Amino acid sequence: MGAYKPPLEGRDPDRFLLLDFNERTLPISQCIEQALIDYIQSGRLQMYPSYGDVVAQIAAYSGVEEQQLMITNGSDQGIDLVFRAAAQLGHEAIIPEPSFAMYTQCAAIEDLKVISPQYDRETGFPIEGVLSAINERTRIICVANPNNPCGTPVSKDDIVRILRAAPDAAVLVDECYYEYMRETVVDLISSYPNLLITRTFSKTWGIPSLRMGYLMSAAENIESLLKVRGPYDINQLAIVACQAALESPEDMQTYTREVMEESKPLFEKYLEDKGIVFWPSSANYLWTFPENPDDVEQALQQAGVLVRPKKDANGAVGLRITIGTKEQTEKVIQILEDFEQHGS
Repeated sequence: MGAYKPPLEGRDPDRFLLLDFNERTLPISQCIEQALIDYIQSGRLQMYPSYGDVVAQIAAYSGVEEQQLMITNGSDQGIDLVFRAAAQLGHEAIIPEPSFAMYTQCAAIEDLKVISPQYDRETGFPIEGVLSAINERTRIICVANPNNPCGTPVSKDDIVRILRAAPDAAVLVDECYYEYMRETVVDLISSYPNLLITRTFSKTWGIPSLRMGYLMSAAENIESLLKVRGPYDINQLAIVACQAALESPEDMQTYTREVMEESKPLFEKYLEDKGIVFWPSSANYLWTFPENPDDVEQALQQAGVLVRPKKDANGAVGLRITIGTKEQTEKVIQILEDFEQHGS
């Protein structure tokens, strides 16, 4: 197997508007920045992490019991822990494609057979393909909600169908874009012990560099997974930033509202008016398919904007474009207009 190597080379925020990794496009809020500065200046960096009541704080925010939640080193660690704890050689994982590469990476580490029903732009999540793939060897089913790179949502009814059809499998629902989509299945945790939900502070909260995530499930699952996670896997600066963010969520809420209610409709209308195909999305990005994606990507890059090329099931190259502020979105639209008028 190969290593999972995201294309990080050359991502200079002083040179480019970074619309390639679905990150927050503005700096972190002042309250988070100040909390980090205060902690660094407090003379405690030489101490091991002390997590305090951060689990209780996140649980209150998420609407679950404290014993139903654990913090993780980014949502990536939560995903990895579920694969490590739930499956072994000879088992199978169902991972609809295209999707987040971390799922197949974790499956490869455990040497699992992967079944990959395909998303479709018109019909969305391949619920029937997932259900038909379930058998006695199925141990993990990944449901990214919404999915990356296409932004496709998955209905609660479809997730319930999967939970009922695979009671002996871990159904991993990845809600890392929750604050954009505002839909969740946390209310199902008490009813379905095979449900596990991952989230992150990397996207809307703007601290991916600190690696802060969390995992929610039945209390007995959390108790078992804590035996797999290390005692100091989450660094103290991530805890400080997380607590500051939760205490002052207004900046995040203002940003996500602008992205989803102003910027995204603006960009969708532009694409529709130009006849550019894109996948319907419930997240802060659109998977677009211009006729000449390589040239469009190059034009954007020359104008100081990075986007992410992604191939669909047929090998067609699309550009996944993160949605930022209204001003940033207007800039992207102007670059695309100039390219259409003047070409490459």
